[in-house]
Amino acid sequence: MIRLGMLDLDTSHAVEFTKRLNHLKIDQDQWIEGAQVVVACPGVSKIMPERIPGFAKTLGEDLGIKLVQKPEEMLGKIDGLLLEGNDGSSHLERVRPFLEASLPVWIDKPLAWTAKDAEAIAELSAKKNAPVFSASSLRFAEEIRSVLSNRAELGPPVAVEVYGGQAKKGNIPGWFFYGIHSVEILFALLGQGHGKISYLKSGDAEIASCPWKSGALGSITKLSRGDKPFGFTYFGEKATRAAKIDGKNNYRDLLIQILAFFKTNKAPTPIEETIETIRYIEGVNAAGGAKP
Repeated sequence: MIRLGMLDLDTSHAVEFTKRLNHLKIDQDQWIEGAQVVVACPGVSKIMPERIPGFAKTLGEDLGIKLVQKPEEMLGKIDGLLLEGNDGSSHLERVRPFLEASLPVWIDKPLAWTAKDAEAIAELSAKKNAPVFSASSLRFAEEIRSVLSNRAELGPPVAVEVYGGQAKKGNIPGWFFYGIHSVEILFALLGQGHGKISYLKSGDAEIASCPWKSGALGSITKLSRGDKPFGFTYFGEKATRAAKIDGKNNYRDLLIQILAFFKTNKAPTPIEETIETIRYIEGVNAAGGAKP
């Protein structure tokens, strides 16, 4: 059984992941076998510190997870780390002692708030032979897997249009909050190689688009008012596939990938692609996406 520690509890993922990994207070069809959360450190949050006490109480009192006050107290007791803090500006600092100890680390999205920090995490990961994995749960949604497994039928992409809800926090730079979900969908379907980004905003809608090195056009529409589902249209050379992401099993499907990562020490998504998603969001923010 893989022993996991959890750090910085300002997201509901801390509770939802623990329920599924530890088989507690969740339907059996959501269970993940092979790893358990054995210890957690509530940690800190510059973004939503008010959320930490509630999630820590749920983990400690309702789910029976041992809580410690300092991250370093988990070293020697775990085989891998789940970083569950929303503050991308602190991720490099928070994972450093665990990477220095050559532990594999899952970093909840986004990997970082700057490409510079993302590259520093990757550099330390390689230096210490401590693999890192970060992704949105939507990257592994069933609807996306269906397109990828039917590429022969659909043909290479001519264009991909992604849409999704938007929510911005004053101290989170632009698209680094909900924007990351749509960006991950786009990269899951197109891979690496985005070009110069064009950005347009009207009222409560934003659009970012750019060419891909493959020749395809990739675009994202973000909506902060009205119906705000996540989905996409894949325009292939042979056929088109449109899908609204159901989301019911997103945590389970993501945890399957996380468990495979901890078992194999190999991330399902190349770290170079994850870093490129950070560069993409920096580009959208610079083009206007960082504005309220």
